[in-house]
Amino acid sequence: MRVCFRSSVQLALFDEYRRRHAAVWPEMLHALREAGWHNYSLFLGEDGLLVGHVECDDFEAVRARMALTEVNVRWQAEMATLFEDSGQAPDEGFQVLEEVFNLDSQLAAHSSAG
Repeated sequence: MRVCFRSSVQLALFDEYRRRHAAVWPEMLHALREAGWHNYSLFLGEDGLLVGHVECDDFEAVRARMALTEVNVRWQAEMATLFEDSGQAPDEGFQVLEEVFNLDSQLAAHSSAG
């Protein structure tokens, strides 16, 4: 399963967000991997738009597994003040986007039809 989501970082804290993600805690990195997050990337626009992409077995399941880890609780608390909606944990504020096109899927469909 591929999932894309969006959120919004406060512009005044843009540089701080980038700084923290340049050196994510090793225990957080390992927890993400162990919880089933694969090929996980974050993209940050100059307007504060944050777009994430992750591949996983089940998005709700990998989020639930991360929620059970102590390191995630600490990380979310550290990051919460950087987001536009700081009233909730950043990983609870993700807006999942609908995938409307995938090159590999369409190429596979065409090659199997012909």
